[in-house]
Amino acid sequence: MKDLIDTSLDDLSLRFASIADVPLILDFIKELAEYEKMLHEVVVTEEILRESLFERNIAEVIIGEYKHVPIGFALFFHNFSTFLGKPGIYLEDLYIKPEMRGKGVGKIFLSFLAKLAIDRNCGRLEWWCLDWNEPSIKFYKQMGAVPMDEWTVYRVSDEALETLANKNVFRIGVT
Repeated sequence: MKDLIDTSLDDLSLRFASIADVPLILDFIKELAEYEKMLHEVVVTEEILRESLFERNIAEVIIGEYKHVPIGFALFFHNFSTFLGKPGIYLEDLYIKPEMRGKGVGKIFLSFLAKLAIDRNCGRLEWWCLDWNEPSIKFYKQMGAVPMDEWTVYRVSDEALETLANKNVFRIGVT
């Protein structure tokens, strides 16, 4: 097991996930998706997580444990700001089990990620939040987060991604 990171909350520790945590990570993803009313969209498998997180190292995961029992996770990866000329940390998912909410666990996760961003010379810590998730929006604002209202997220996926990829806008191998 990787080193535990003690926190200011008694009996709460954080640690970087290991390959043995893949089933746990998948369970947390499904719990989060159920909370967000999006469980029907989850197609990830243990195999995909194992490859993405521990073979290709595309993202990292922090596991929170209370009295040695896993109670939440944060999945994040680096992005890059051309304006700052620095990497950032993008928090894809933060999930705390309902019975542990309101105890300061989320603050500890965000504080740890902020410290990690500073230690890695990142310029930002960013994430998205669903518009209807008022408790999280209130919490994030209390942590000093600022909503980026002037930006709209765009996504291309599924058939639209295939269609876009197959547009004949480039020639491979032509010099």
